[in-house]
Amino acid sequence: MHSSNPERAPLGLKVAVVGVLLFLHLPAAIILLYAFSADEQTFTFPPPGLTGQWFVAALARSDLWNAFWLSVRVALMATLLALVLGTLAATAVHRSQFFGREAISLLLILPIALPGIVTGIALRSAMGLSGVPFSFWTVVVGHATFCVVVVYNNVIARYRRMARSQIEASMDLGASTFETFRYVVLPHIATALLAGGMLSFALSFDEVIVTTFTAGQQMTLPIWIFTQLTRPRNRPLTNVVAVFVLAVTFIPILLAHRLTQGSEGES
Repeated sequence: MHSSNPERAPLGLKVAVVGVLLFLHLPAAIILLYAFSADEQTFTFPPPGLTGQWFVAALARSDLWNAFWLSVRVALMATLLALVLGTLAATAVHRSQFFGREAISLLLILPIALPGIVTGIALRSAMGLSGVPFSFWTVVVGHATFCVVVVYNNVIARYRRMARSQIEASMDLGASTFETFRYVVLPHIATALLAGGMLSFALSFDEVIVTTFTAGQQMTLPIWIFTQLTRPRNRPLTNVVAVFVLAVTFIPILLAHRLTQGSEGES
């Protein structure tokens, strides 16, 4: 029997939680502070003054907007590719019994564990040997390698909570494979797909290491930020853009978290 009054956490635990939160999010708060700093070349604390001029200057930069829209297009295409491949892989692994299934499952999630520089070097070498020119699509393929893992993990976890009897009942009632997937399977995994897609978009949008090895002359927003760091007069602009990137990636991650929390509550 559960008590109606949950036990309060001890003071030490509360202090530890606050310490962890500060450790994780204080750097982002500092970036937000210096995005409004009136000092354009040095980082002094406290800032000599606050201004919003850097936001106006950032909005007027055409190269920034070009990099932003390129990042959006790459993230959308990488997410779409990951949704298709990740769902197919999860369906095959879950519904089929074959020798080496666990090994294949491990290989499917391995790219997310590899350092980005290893993945970038491997992709660059493979593309160089095959003669594929670096372009928008090489960046999409590079990002899809780790976005597939996110979708796969979400979908396979949802499949494992789905009763196989539902699929069997649909087939017994005369539904085709496509109809069973559309009316039975897809509604069940829809929130997992949406959550995986949002996380994939967020990961792709701010990826820099793999992009550096596969972009060629393409300049995504993270690479734009990286190149501006070597120019002291543009450092305030990089802070503004970093805040913008945080906001863009925070929204899909928050929505994905809410979706997965809701699905766990229903189950």
